[in-house]
Amino acid sequence: MQELKQTSQTINRLEDLAKLANYSLIDTLSPDPSSKENGIDHSPREVFSGHYVPVNPTPIDAPVYIAHSKTFFKELGFSDSLATSQDFMRMFSGDTSQLPEPLRRTGWATGYALSIYGTEYYDQCPFKTGNGYGDGRAVSILEAVLNGKRWEMQLKGGGRTPYCRGADGRAVLRSSIREFLAQEHMHALGIPSSRSLSLYVSQTETVRRPWFRNGSYSRDPEVMIEEAAAITTRVAPSFLRVGQLELFARRARKNEHPKALQELEMIVLHLIEREYSDVIDSTLTTQEKVLLLAREFRSRLTSLIANWIRVGYCQGNFNGDNCAAGGFTLDYGPFGFMDMFDPKYQPWTGGGVHFSFLNQPQAAERNFLMFCKALQPLLQSHEDELLELEKILRNFANVMQEKMIKMWTSKLGLQTFNPALFNELITLMMETSVDYTIFFRELSSLPEDISALAESFYGDSVYDEKLMKRWTKWLHMWMSFVDLSTQESRADLSQKMKQVNPKYTLREWFLVPAYKEAQKGDYTLIRELQEVMTDPYAEQSSEVEKKYYREKPSEFFEIAGISHITCSS
Repeated sequence: MQELKQTSQTINRLEDLAKLANYSLIDTLSPDPSSKENGIDHSPREVFSGHYVPVNPTPIDAPVYIAHSKTFFKELGFSDSLATSQDFMRMFSGDTSQLPEPLRRTGWATGYALSIYGTEYYDQCPFKTGNGYGDGRAVSILEAVLNGKRWEMQLKGGGRTPYCRGADGRAVLRSSIREFLAQEHMHALGIPSSRSLSLYVSQTETVRRPWFRNGSYSRDPEVMIEEAAAITTRVAPSFLRVGQLELFARRARKNEHPKALQELEMIVLHLIEREYSDVIDSTLTTQEKVLLLAREFRSRLTSLIANWIRVGYCQGNFNGDNCAAGGFTLDYGPFGFMDMFDPKYQPWTGGGVHFSFLNQPQAAERNFLMFCKALQPLLQSHEDELLELEKILRNFANVMQEKMIKMWTSKLGLQTFNPALFNELITLMMETSVDYTIFFRELSSLPEDISALAESFYGDSVYDEKLMKRWTKWLHMWMSFVDLSTQESRADLSQKMKQVNPKYTLREWFLVPAYKEAQKGDYTLIRELQEVMTDPYAEQSSEVEKKYYREKPSEFFEIAGISHITCSS
């Protein structure tokens, strides 16, 4: 793979970006032998081998600019004017037919396997073989080295691929807005994530999707609605997933074709080069690399989950194919930020308890199990290394617990974790119906009594004298474990706590008005949310605080499309 070089020039034109293109995946891995060189490959079919399928994205009709990430543009060295330039808009709304060289006019889609909570599935593949499951509407169109770092750019809603399973390959404006805003919000929260580049919507093209009636309490969609087609470009060092490694490992275990084991080794080594080259020496043997990979992914994944819980985020659908092998947040489908604290919070109607809020560590462990299982064929003749891999897997729960304890300790502003203090807090939060974000932010201001904390209580809990006495006792206990001895120590503690307890999170009931206005062509709320949610720890204006730092209105509880949603459409 070509050495990464630092670039510092501002990118004002597509031609400037073209000079930095560097397609590591399609230049070093194997294409599907049955693929078409021209990329016209948009019908569902089985893909039996190869790491990717060349496929052209399908442009949306009459694209209109909605937003771009100013923060990310600055990081990449892009000028803001680039987002509304004709060539850039054309490319990132799906039309790659006129790209200047060395940009390539054909993109690529990848296959992966499906595992749900550590169980392999095949039936979701239309052929019941697992050879038709993968990027059904996500088409990567560029890899480039920007400011010394490799990025892959992928169109979400970029049209049909061989993995589309009969669907239309489109994303609707609603889900595109959610993903665009969520990725940059998560980055601003300090949580590893894919990033958002741009968001465009079609003026004329619509698609039909199942959804809920207004004000419905239904758990299942009730009507078909017409929604505008949109494309958001998401960006990451790679889009390699646990599910991809699973696919090639399944083929290797079953010896489905002569190059199955070789293809597995190729993609694992490619993953290491793309995501772990800074911590894994390229001169080591494959077996040594595999063990280091397992340890490092375990470290990244456990840290990621602890961070999700720190900010009240629930992935909703944390299958193996939605788990980035680079250890960051990927695929913002039925995600949600929790309002009222509930260990079993689950924003997705089809998710169940296994992917609920405080079960995310266990769900991650199941994904790590499948990750290690995918690495086993590369160690099949190395007994000592297989035993070491098993040891790494068995220790996942201990590492996860260490990360969780460290997270809760910092979230509470403690020097050392106190189980009794923590357990009583969790009990009180459930009995009182506490707003998760507001409670911890108010605690970060070091209240003298519970009146400030009570601002986070839903319902009539404040009138329960017995409960309020327990809260007062808990607060005094907490105060005895933190340093409040001087003004300086108080200020230092408050500052540290506010750096881990955000003031603003991207709640679903903030998003709903934004995408409803966007459907009418008004993007004001999207841009407002973008400004607020990319600075989530700051004390912003009184107007922003009044609008976005408050409890969820009672009339929104249990409402379909606000309190719970279907899988991304």
